[in-house]
Amino acid sequence: MKLSDEMPVDHRLGRVYRYGAGFTGLVLMVFGVLGYADQLAFFDTSGEKIAGLSTNGALSTISMVVGGVLIAGAVVGGNLASTLNITVGSAFILSGFVNLALIGKDANILAFEMPNVIFSFIVGLMVLTFGLYGRVSGNLPHDNPYWRSRHPEQAAREDAFRAALASGRSSDAALAAARAPVPPTTDRPGGR
Repeated sequence: MKLSDEMPVDHRLGRVYRYGAGFTGLVLMVFGVLGYADQLAFFDTSGEKIAGLSTNGALSTISMVVGGVLIAGAVVGGNLASTLNITVGSAFILSGFVNLALIGKDANILAFEMPNVIFSFIVGLMVLTFGLYGRVSGNLPHDNPYWRSRHPEQAAREDAFRAALASGRSSDAALAAARAPVPPTTDRPGGR
C-alpha cells in the first residue's frame, strides 16, 4: 500500500496539507529574500543575522528553493502536498542534526548557529506534523480515507448499514444488511 494513493484528491485533509506547506514556504521565501536584500557572501561561515538567525547567500538560496517547492506543493495540494510536507519536514530535522555537528567548524558552509538548529528542528516537526496529519494514528475516524483504505471490509459494512437506514429499513434490518458477507475488493489502491 502506497500512502500517496489512499486519499481522494478533494478530501478536507488536503486543506491542512496545503495551508501547512504554503505557510512554511512563505516564511522560508521571506527569510531568503531578506538574505538576498543584504547581499550576503555566498559561503561565508560567519554569516549575518537576519530575523535572529545566522545566514549567508547559500542558506538564502536554499531557503528560497525549499520555500518555492513548498508553495508549489500547496498550489497542487492533495496527496502531493502531504508527501512533500513529510519529506521536507524530515529533511529539516536531519539538517538540524547535521548542522549541529558542524557548528564552529570550517565545514559550516551554511553559517548555522544554535538558533538556526532550533529553528530547523521546530520547522521540521511542524511541517512533518502537517504532512502526517490524518494519515497515521491509532484512532483515525471511520470516515477518514486512510482508515477506509486500510479497513475496506469494515468500511463496506458501515456503508451498507448507513444505506439501509437511509432507505427506511428498521435498525435490525439495517444491522442484518451490514452483517452480510462482503466480497473481497480487488480494486483497492496497491492491489490489496
